[in-house]
Formats: sequence, C-alpha cells, structure tokens
Amino acid sequence: MAPGRTTKRRRVSPPGDEERGSKSSGGASASDFYNNAAEWDLEQDYERRPRKLGKKDKEQTRLPIKTAEGFQTMEEPEHEPEAEDSDSFLGTDDDEDMEDADSDEDEEEVEEVKPKIPLKLQIIQTKEELARLATLINEDPEENMPLFKTMAEIVERGEHVAIQKLALAAQAAVYKDVIPGYRIRPLSDEDMSAKVSKEVRKLRTFEQSLLSNYKHYVQKLVELTKPVKKDSPQVDSGLKSIAINCACNLLLSVPHFNFRSEILKILVNRLARRQVDADFVKCRETMEEVFIRDDDGVVSLEAVRLLSKMMKAKEFRIHETVLDTFLHLRLLSEFSRKASRDRIDREEEEETPAFGKKPKQKREFRTKRERKVQKERKAVEKDMKEADALVSHEERDKNQAETLKLVFGVYFRILKLRIPKLMGPVLEGLAKYAHLINQDFFGDLLEALKDLIGHADRAEEEEDETDETGDAEPATTRDSQREALLCTVTAFALLEGQDASKAASTLHLDLSFFVKHLYRSLYNHSINPDVEYNPDKSLRLPDPNSPEANPAWRSRKKVNFQTPMVLLLRCLQSTLLSRAHGVAPPVRLGSFSKRLMTSSLQLPEKSALATLSLMNQVAKHHARRISPLWHSEERKGDGVFNAYATDIEATNVFAGTIWEGELLRQHYCPQIRDAALDVEKMIATRK
Repeated sequence: MAPGRTTKRRRVSPPGDEERGSKSSGGASASDFYNNAAEWDLEQDYERRPRKLGKKDKEQTRLPIKTAEGFQTMEEPEHEPEAEDSDSFLGTDDDEDMEDADSDEDEEEVEEVKPKIPLKLQIIQTKEELARLATLINEDPEENMPLFKTMAEIVERGEHVAIQKLALAAQAAVYKDVIPGYRIRPLSDEDMSAKVSKEVRKLRTFEQSLLSNYKHYVQKLVELTKPVKKDSPQVDSGLKSIAINCACNLLLSVPHFNFRSEILKILVNRLARRQVDADFVKCRETMEEVFIRDDDGVVSLEAVRLLSKMMKAKEFRIHETVLDTFLHLRLLSEFSRKASRDRIDREEEEETPAFGKKPKQKREFRTKRERKVQKERKAVEKDMKEADALVSHEERDKNQAETLKLVFGVYFRILKLRIPKLMGPVLEGLAKYAHLINQDFFGDLLEALKDLIGHADRAEEEEDETDETGDAEPATTRDSQREALLCTVTAFALLEGQDASKAASTLHLDLSFFVKHLYRSLYNHSINPDVEYNPDKSLRLPDPNSPEANPAWRSRKKVNFQTPMVLLLRCLQSTLLSRAHGVAPPVRLGSFSKRLMTSSLQLPEKSALATLSLMNQVAKHHARRISPLWHSEERKGDGVFNAYATDIEATNVFAGTIWEGELLRQHYCPQIRDAALDVEKMIATRK
C-alpha cells in the first residue's frame, strides 16, 4: 500500500514549558498532562511575548490576470497565512526560522533596489523646492536665514547640471531681493563685545549671517568662472555661463554691496580673452551699463583700474571692443550743468498753480520760543544739506579725475606701441575726451598724431607698391586712411573743446600739417569704394565663421560706426567753417572748394549730396572770397592752376575755374542737380 499522508506536527505546549513538556513526555500519563494544563496562564504568556509585526503590504505594481477562480494578482500567497500565524506560539520552529530568513532577504532587497526618479521629475521637484525656499526667505529673511545654506547645498550636491543651474539662478534672485541698500561693515571684536540693545543685536546677527552666505555664493561664482587648467576638473560650459550671468545681474542690481571687487574680477577675466561669444558680449554690455548708471564714479573707477591692470598684464593683446567700453563713461563734462566747485544747483521747487493763489493751509499755533527753535533747526538742516552735497560733489570730481587719468594712460600707451587693431578705438576716444585733456599735453599729443599719419601714409604706399608688383598683400588689418582721418579729427577736437577765447589767444598750435594732409587725401577718398561703409559693414561679405559676423554679438555703436565720408566732412567742417581756428585764408577756401567740386563727380550719390551741402555752407559764409572761381572777370591772379600740387599755396587756385558745376547740373540724380544750382545761386547772391 502506498504510505499515507503524514500530517504536520505542531507544538501544543507554551514556549516556557518546553523542558517540562520534554520530561513529562517520557513516562507521564494523560491525567498528569491535564492537571498541569490547568495551571498554565496562556493569556499572560502570550501577552508578554515580543510582537512580530507582519510585513507591510507592498504596492501592487502588477496587472491582475484572469484564472479559473477569477482575477488575481501575481503574488506569493503562501507567505500571508504564515505571517498571521507568526504571532501565535502554536507555530513550529521551522516556520519561525523560515520567517526570519524571509524577512532578512526582504530587507536586503529593499536596501539594494532604490527607485530611480526621472530627470524631468527631479527638475520639477527642484523647482518647487527652490520656489518654496525663496518664498520663505522673502517673507522673513531674519527668521529663515538657514535656508540660504540649504539652497547652497543644492548646488553642491546636485546630481545633474540642470539642477545646479537652477539653484545658482535662484540664489542670485533671492540675494537681489534681500540685500539692503547699504554696505555692511564687518564687525570687529570690540563691536561684538560691546553692549547693545536686543534689536541692534538681532540686526547685527542678520547682517553678518547674510554677509557670510553671500561671501560663499560669490566664491562659488569665482570658482566656476576660473580659467580651466589642465590638471583641474572640467567645468560644464552651461554652468559657467549661468555663473557669469548671475555675476552680471548682481553687479547691475547691487553695485554698492560688499564683494563688488570679486564680481568685477569675474567680468574682467572674461574680457581678457579675445574669444568673442555670448559670455563675452554679456560681460561687455554689463560693463557699459555700469558706466552709464554710475553717478558718483566709485564703481567706474574700480572697474577702470581693473581693466587697465589687466591690459598691461596682457600687453594689450585684447579684443578691440573692450576699449569701446571707455566711451560710455560719465566723466566731468556731463556734470558741469548739475554742479560746480563754487555752488550747487538748487532743487526744483514745487509747481505752483497756474491761476490763483495757493490754497491756505491751516496754521499751527506755536509760541515765540518754538518758532525761534524751528527757525534755527531749519537753518542747521540747510547747512547740513549743502555740506553733504559739497562733499559728494568733491568726491565725485576726485573719482572722475582718477578715472580720466587711467583712461588717458591706456590711450597713450597704445599710441606709443602703435597696435594696429586698437588704433580706431583709441583715436575715437581721444577725439571724444579731447576737451578734458590738459593743455600741457597738447604738443606731445599732436606730435604723436603726426607720426601716426606719417606711418599710415607709408603703409598706404607700401600697399600700393605690392598691388602694382603683384606680390602677396601683407598680413595687416590696419586701415591707414581711416587712421589718418581719426588723427585729423582728434587734432581739431583738441582746440574745439577748449574755450574759444583761450583757443585763439593763448593756445598757439600749428595745425597746418593736418590741413595739408587733408587736402592731399581728398582725391583718394573720392575714389574709395567703401567711403560710405564703416568697418563693420562693407561691400565685401564677412567671413561667416568669424564671431564678428553675428550681428547679435556686436556692441552698441560707439566706435567705428562713422563712415569715412562722415569723418571727412567733420574734418572739412573744422577746417573751413570752425571759428576756433580763426578765419580760414582765401587760398585755403578756394583750393578746398575746387577740389571738393572735382571730388563730387566721383563720389556716390549720398556722399555727393553731403559734399554739395557743405559747399553751400561755405558759400553762405565766404561767398566773396571764392566767387572768382565762378566768375573769371573778377580774378585777381595770373598763371596756371596746378591741380596736383601737394601744398595749398602752390596750387594757384584762382587761375582756374570751377567748370565741374556744368557737369553737376547734368547729373543723373535730380537732388544733385538741384544742390549744384543752389551753390551757384548762393555765390551769385552773396558775392
């Protein structure tokens, strides 16, 4: 026969009676067993036993399946009843061992398998957490100061670059809102030990905590934006860009606060590289905006000092647009109307009604003593306001004078080194600030400008020789014609910026060299195909791979935006019409008029119109002096006109006539025909 099915034997006695049960099983009878069972306190033994809690229900992640008994989920049904029986002492020893082993395995599985959160969900959770922290800080910064460290830890422990970017940007936004409108002074040991009130102590604690957290944040920005070395770990480019943007925003929002020098160094270090990208443009535009907004000149002085130091260390191997930032400085000329050394402009009074008298105000009764005290108090307040304004005005002038000295020091060093790429920004800067240059430097500066013009002429001759011989063009980016025009504009601006009476009497400057060079270059400018295009825009297409080809990365036009024709007209205006240099002699007026009319035949349409407009102004002021060029019967000289003479006095201009007017009246452009007729009418009516 087949063996019968054996049933599982279970323990009947309680755990405390194992030894007693084992002894009685040998020879005890059934009556003894029942007598002892009456003495058992089963409920008390069960109550004293340690509980084994059942395993928590796991989340059902599997879909139900259809079976013969209905829909069921995939699980282990044999473990559930054993978990219920584990709390009873009726379970066997084998079952308890099995349960312990299963619980250990389950704990190991929980520790090993960690849920993987998708990156998109992590970013959403980080945004919500940062928004919550920022809201709490803005509501009460003093009570929620530890949350600054929590935001900083997100940057340090961020598992992904996107999370670190969010944390950096959020910190910058929070600091912009929390930072006070004054600079916090670090406390010394004496200040910390001094007895102060509870409110003052609370405020000091908040300020020092804010300063400490802000210092760590700025150091983190400096660390992320440092130039990467070979041995140091690489920093993500996107994270570096975010750090630069945060530094720029903080500099624009809170330029008065602590650690401004560290933020400025971040921008200057980026401007030291000649690679032009979005970060470079951001730093340059931020520096320009800082110069425009600065009223007292403290931030501008510190920024210019750092830029000057950086340029000297780099031996001026910088991008030319870095020098363009100096043209945005608010220097002494802008504040002449607002304040002076001997007085301060009054504040604008309140507007009075156009009709009728002011409405009567209810007068408050004061005794004679109170009125006297009030009057003295107003006088003291007025004196204090004037003293404060005077001190701030003197401090501002001092800062701007130091800034101007640094700017001119950079300009003069570049002029001495003759760096080709930097000549344009330097000359335009000198032309703009020429009225601020000390008159003692005029002679040396004019000599330097003459040397530059001579060097430019030699460079142009070498280019012409290489073109004629067919050799390869020299590798140079220097525009000799533009440099010569800028030198001439600067030379004339030196006198025009000074007082007219002093310029004519006390300043004895010989500008004949620049006038002669301008006269000789008129023909060359008239046949220049790029005479109406600035260096950033020409007839030739730029290299699409160059950073300068991207219009979004170009600076706002402060330099190199004037075309050669505009510069030429500025020089001619100063030569022929300006009163700062005295009245021009008739020979100069006639020679320039003859050559300008000849050049108008070759110039493009807009340039020809501008030239004829200038001639109309010359005819309006000096018609009697140049009328013999249109009417030969009024000629006072004899001989032959030399159109190619390099010297103005050697041309014998009044021996010739302006026959170009007949051709201009037949020009294809109606505006040019009308402009030529207007010049002749002006000569006929004013002679």
